[in-house]
Amino acid sequence: MKLSRIQVVAVTLALMLVAVMAVAQAVEHKHMHGRGMFGEMLPFHAVDLTDAQKAQVKQLYQSARPTMQPLFQQARQNHEAMIQLITSGSFEEAKAQALANQSAQIHAQIEAQDAQIAAQAYQLLTPEQKTKMSEVLAKRQQWFQEHMQQKQQSETPAEPNQ
Repeated sequence: MKLSRIQVVAVTLALMLVAVMAVAQAVEHKHMHGRGMFGEMLPFHAVDLTDAQKAQVKQLYQSARPTMQPLFQQARQNHEAMIQLITSGSFEEAKAQALANQSAQIHAQIEAQDAQIAAQAYQLLTPEQKTKMSEVLAKRQQWFQEHMQQKQQSETPAEPNQ
């Protein structure tokens, strides 16, 4: 069975949208239900926050809820519009591209808001905690680079012997 270019694009966009929505829903769940609350961007759990710091960070996320909730609602509506477009029987690539662009903008707003909250929470840390955070982030970055190198090496096909 040979797929047309439009069908391939539609399937690709659908898969990309599902992935973006999964991330958005996970972020929403984290914010709305308190799981992972101490930083999507920074691993605050690794720096042993005091109870007072935990309460302040929690308050930062709760204060952001009114700003974040409409973004999550927009993301859900955008997802539903894309599903409707895919299943309507009259796929239009221009509409799919517009919805994908809108989804990317919404995701960017969510990420920017998350970064702002993390930056505010970071300012609550003591100098010692900031040093520890830097060490944890450096280790995480090193692990990620090593992981990507291993993945790249495993995906590179071996050259045939001649």
